[in-house]
Amino acid sequence: MFAWSPDLNQSGPTEFVFRVFTTVPELQALLFLLFLLLYLMILCGNTAIIWAVRAHSSLRTPMYFFLSNLSFLEICYTSVVVPLMLSNILGAQKPIPLAGCGAQMFFFVTLGSTDCFLLAVMAYDRYVAIRHPLHYALIMTQKLCVQMVVCALGLALFLSLQLTSLIFTLPFCGHRREINHFLSDVPPGLRLACADTRVHQAVLYVVGILVLTVPFLLICVSAILRIRSAEGRRRAFSTCSSHLAVVLLQYGFCALVCLRPQSSSSVDEDRQFALVYTFITPLLNPLIYTLRNKDVKGALRKAISSKGTAEAL
Repeated sequence: MFAWSPDLNQSGPTEFVFRVFTTVPELQALLFLLFLLLYLMILCGNTAIIWAVRAHSSLRTPMYFFLSNLSFLEICYTSVVVPLMLSNILGAQKPIPLAGCGAQMFFFVTLGSTDCFLLAVMAYDRYVAIRHPLHYALIMTQKLCVQMVVCALGLALFLSLQLTSLIFTLPFCGHRREINHFLSDVPPGLRLACADTRVHQAVLYVVGILVLTVPFLLICVSAILRIRSAEGRRRAFSTCSSHLAVVLLQYGFCALVCLRPQSSSSVDEDRQFALVYTFITPLLNPLIYTLRNKDVKGALRKAISSKGTAEAL
């Protein structure tokens, strides 16, 4: 295990700054309002799912247990990035110390990796529900569900600690370096290092394969390929199509950022791709799982109507 200590970088920079989106004040205000609105929608939508699952006994099933955990992850995941991002949109560039940069990278990679693993767990849950409906309750026990979530988080913590520690043992030249991104991610961090990063790039590929490729393949296999009949495949696709849409966005754009060779990747493209899994997929999750889910919609309607009745009385 690599141990990260700020002392290893005593000759490196003491702080970083993030590249601004634009220097035009009008566009800065527009972007600030847009990202703030998206962030508030993410918070409200995912909080509504958590509240609905906790408040209604009919939603206390493995699928909704995983969904509420996914919503909690999305809230934490975006909150690691967006508040600091919003503070840097308006006004001058605000420096972030080396320790703060490392902390954001660690939590961003941890929560993002857990998100990817949890999507694979949710696909397995749907696979069991479709393939073994009569034994579903016996297989997907509460204990197993908790263990799967804990394992996803534990594996993500382990991989994130190794990757973040490895990145921040690199030397960074200069007192203040500009990160051509709106967050402290691994690829832009590697670009700032003034040392040979081939080993670090290889480690990034290995972690990327473990976090992205392996779960994605498991999702594909569990959702479609192992259901042999045409009717089974039709049922699987109708049941999991929304889930697969989110999976393709999440895994696809993360893979474009993490698994492309640096020689063929563009920092501007990486920032655009990162916007997708920072804002779009966390926003799509509550929309897809509420608008296309009768149980969640019914629970929310009951909660709103009961609250309205209570206020009327």
